[in-house]
Amino acid sequence: MEMTNRSMHGDSKVDCVNCDGLISRNGGDSAEVSVPLSLPGKRPNALEGDDLYRLRDRKFLLEDKKRLCALALGSALLGILLMIIHAEICPFVYKPGSNIALFINCSISLSTGCLLILIIAFHYKDIRLFIIDHNQVDWRIAMTSHRVLVITLELLVCAIHPVGTYWEVGLRVNSSSSAPLCDSNHHGDALMDMELLLSVLMFLRLYLVHRAVLLHSKVLLSASYRSIGSLNNINFTFRFVLKVLMNKYPARTLLAFILLFWLTASWMLTLCERQTQATTGHMETALWLIAITFLTVGYGDVAPNTSCGKAVCLFTGVMGVACTAMLVAVVTKKLALNKGEKHVHFFMLDIQISKRIRHAAANVLRECWLLHRTNLTKGNRGEHRRHQRCLLEAIRVFRHLRLKQRKLRDYANEMVDLPKMQMIMCDLSANWNNSYRELEQRILSMEQKLEELSICFQQTSELLSQVLRHRNPEIR
Repeated sequence: MEMTNRSMHGDSKVDCVNCDGLISRNGGDSAEVSVPLSLPGKRPNALEGDDLYRLRDRKFLLEDKKRLCALALGSALLGILLMIIHAEICPFVYKPGSNIALFINCSISLSTGCLLILIIAFHYKDIRLFIIDHNQVDWRIAMTSHRVLVITLELLVCAIHPVGTYWEVGLRVNSSSSAPLCDSNHHGDALMDMELLLSVLMFLRLYLVHRAVLLHSKVLLSASYRSIGSLNNINFTFRFVLKVLMNKYPARTLLAFILLFWLTASWMLTLCERQTQATTGHMETALWLIAITFLTVGYGDVAPNTSCGKAVCLFTGVMGVACTAMLVAVVTKKLALNKGEKHVHFFMLDIQISKRIRHAAANVLRECWLLHRTNLTKGNRGEHRRHQRCLLEAIRVFRHLRLKQRKLRDYANEMVDLPKMQMIMCDLSANWNNSYRELEQRILSMEQKLEELSICFQQTSELLSQVLRHRNPEIR
């Protein structure tokens, strides 16, 4: 009984030590401590238990990062949606003395605050994951200048949202004017421009889309992908995930991006051009202008009037050129023949050219015979020159077809002979391995036989010596 109690106390001490080490690594968060992962009846050593804790913590941190990124993206999209509602219903719904604008703007500020908290929590989990991966204890090692700069920029970008309504409340208290902020007849242009700029810059929050795509992609979640990638020194970044998506679903990826960019840029253009009371301030005209700018057509029937609208159209033209290049690449890849189709196509071309070469060779022989017959019969000079011209033309066609066949076979050999050569080399290496194994077996069998022969020789020599001793005892 005493030995059992001692062993139980010893196990509990080991578990407590591992739990304390886990708490110190997790920054004192004891809510994630659970029973150590070990086989029943087997007591792991300290290093194995530490590795198991690290793997488990890493899995939990990745799941937390994925969850926090999804919540941050949802908060960002909610803030953008509220901003669009705030810009579209003003001044049709906002009445003098109404608090609807203040309520919507407070909602935008609340979603922005939640987004900032989620961003900070995401980077906190990222720092803990860095500490676990590099087996470091001090969290200050992970706080490099690049990481600090990235966190600061993300917080600044996510903190941008329109705050003009709060200033409107102050103006309403200090003056007798109670018109809404979107009515530029009652407020200065500087406040309107600032409201417009902050509203447009809220779309910078969409950078969270690439992070969500990366963390929720099957490439990152698949253990086989991660294992093969680690063996080949491949970093699983958004660029790699985008390449995989463009290879697997090129049409869907491009279509989704183009539609999202088209709608976003069109609404931003209407927001920029709404102050000038121009036709580009309407959604249908903005959709048309963004489409012809994206396709680099530019009919010239509609043009932006404000600097903000010109900047949006310029950015749209640049993105249109990039998307057109990607679309051409995708279409070219879809229209290209695969290896089997190319093999069939070049095989049929080779057959056709071989037939034409045979016909050309027959024409050369025929013209030679006709020219020879003309020389024997001693016909007129005109017929002789005509047969000479026909012979030279037949020779030219024959040489042209032979050159065309040589080029076709050279191009076909570049595609077909490489896999064939690889198969031949694989077969040769397999044959060499088999021959080497057979030679090893034969050498081993020869060694065994030599050992048996040596044993037999020893036994024979011993027998001979015994026989000689019995026959001639004087030898002793």
